[in-house]
Amino acid sequence: MPKCDHCGAHVSERFARVFADERGEIHACVSCSANAGIAEAARERARGA
Repeated sequence: MPKCDHCGAHVSERFARVFADERGEIHACVSCSANAGIAEAARERARGA
């Protein structure tokens, strides 16, 4: 099961697919990052794709 590299909390496979970077690292989960920050990261990644 994937986990947040920052706090160690378990995250879902779906969360990992969406928010992991190209190396598969999850830098922040819902527990340790504001939802706005996660949404911002997703928008930036979408622009770079």
